[in-house]
Amino acid sequence: MDEAALQQALTDTQNLGEMPDADAVGTVGSPDCGDMVRLWIKYKEKDGRKVIDKASFQSFGCQTAIAVASIATELIRGKTKEEALSMSAEELSKPLGPLPPMKIHCGQMVEGALRAALEAENKPAGAAASPVVSDQSGTLADALSAAGKTQGKIKIVLTS
Repeated sequence: MDEAALQQALTDTQNLGEMPDADAVGTVGSPDCGDMVRLWIKYKEKDGRKVIDKASFQSFGCQTAIAVASIATELIRGKTKEEALSMSAEELSKPLGPLPPMKIHCGQMVEGALRAALEAENKPAGAAASPVVSDQSGTLADALSAAGKTQGKIKIVLTS
């Protein structure tokens, strides 16, 4: 992994935060380990095609998960739903260089959140599959806390 690229992505994090007017929302993660990513997507019409206008994210996870999510929100801008769905975790994290084996799940979580958001439009309500968190309301912290109530204890440490 390119440490300089990681530090740059963290120093200049893009598109962090909720998007109240999003067209699609996807959340993926594991309340057991505490890693979760929520991705919001907003579309626009461009040249007669529906493309991703903007995306934002929230993440409970390590620095690599935050960096990949930040980079991915920029990479998917201007893409159609189909183009974004075709992107792999490796493509979404490519600007960071090859991720070490213990960090590959960070790219997979971001890919999962992207897929959950994009595919949510095609599923009936409540048809989410594990490890996707089906309740997209509230904040990511709410989702993590609610999941933790039924699956064991979770300790959340907020740092500045």
